[in-house]
Amino acid sequence: MSSFKINGGKHLKGELVPQGAKNEALQVICAALLTPDKVIINNIPDILDIRNLIGLLKIMGVEVEQTSGHQYTFCARNVNTEFLLSDEYRERTASLRGSVMIIGPLLARFKKGYIPKPGGDKIGRRRLDTHFNGLVSLGARFRVDLKDDFYRIEANELHGSDILLEEASVTGTANIIMAAVLAEGTSIIYNAACEPYIQQLCKMLNRMGAKISGIGSNLLTVEGVKYLKGCEHTILPDMIEVGSFIGLAALTGSEITIKNVSYQNLGIIPRAFRRLGIQFEKVGDDICIPAQDHYEIETFIDGSIMTIDDAPWPGLTPDLLSVILVVATQARGSILIHQKMFESRLFFVDKLIDMGAQIILCDPHRATIIGLDNQIKLRPTTMTSPDIRAGVALLIAALSAEGTSIIHNIEQIDRGYEDIDKRLSAIGAEITRI
Repeated sequence: MSSFKINGGKHLKGELVPQGAKNEALQVICAALLTPDKVIINNIPDILDIRNLIGLLKIMGVEVEQTSGHQYTFCARNVNTEFLLSDEYRERTASLRGSVMIIGPLLARFKKGYIPKPGGDKIGRRRLDTHFNGLVSLGARFRVDLKDDFYRIEANELHGSDILLEEASVTGTANIIMAAVLAEGTSIIYNAACEPYIQQLCKMLNRMGAKISGIGSNLLTVEGVKYLKGCEHTILPDMIEVGSFIGLAALTGSEITIKNVSYQNLGIIPRAFRRLGIQFEKVGDDICIPAQDHYEIETFIDGSIMTIDDAPWPGLTPDLLSVILVVATQARGSILIHQKMFESRLFFVDKLIDMGAQIILCDPHRATIIGLDNQIKLRPTTMTSPDIRAGVALLIAALSAEGTSIIHNIEQIDRGYEDIDKRLSAIGAEITRI
């Protein structure tokens, strides 16, 4: 197990370029299974989860070529579907949450898909019912072996259907779209997720020959086609990393410019950080954050305490609540963080309390933060990263704390952030990987 040793309390200065979006990459890489033609994908982040997914596709028989640092070519003309029943396949997919999105493409093209219960972050229950109920609506048969948590989905043919998603699941929406594009007839998906990642997937599939309308809304219409061709696709900058860097600049009092952020695809994220009192300026497609000694949390119009909560797009992504919570610990004022979607994601606050933060964990979903207004700095400590987003939030906290902190289990951070230690070291952070 690797660790970070952080000498915190330093003001950082410089430019950061966000990596390609992890969540989009997982979807569009899986979409390459829908065609035997070549698919070129640009701006793929070099992170652990993506490397694991690409490695899985290679073993399944997909021809993969890394044509440059962040560009890959995929050709799925010789997929070995027998491998799906092997022990090695079970082992690899069980450790990667994003592997669930190979089910839709495999079902669409090969009429079968198998997967064990996927792994990923330990942030509470993450049901797969939405995925499989949607695929069953297209005519598939679903079986589950609860003894070893192995899921099987098969079909003779897929037919278009009206599908109402019981939750606006991003990965569930992606799986159902990728199955529906090769189904016979028209599918209408109600309560679909409409995040930029889903929009990007739909645009890519349309370039491949799919017929998807309603992109950007929660009502998608998919007219099935017989065949999809290859295409070239470029992944958006990672909005979660952009938000993480805004939080980093605020908590460490640093002057940072975040380059090429695709501002129009950030949605409510900039507004969420402005509610914390963080100042920044949009210059072209960059975000320029000045060094700030103080930032004050807004209140509601009637003076009541500000609440920030997560919601399906265009609401605030739950992936940034951990960062927002950490940033609030040094703000002036108080705030309630309401994590609605996952019941275990706030449990990392005990580590911040050890660092001196004033936080009341009300229940598994809500935490109240009383900002210290930089009057009492966070203390360095030794801690363990529980998941990707909490891990980077703890890293930001450690960078603000004067003294030496240790973060164990940084493989969790590596799953979502490319060379984060090297990139932050380049703007003045003192981080050593041990």
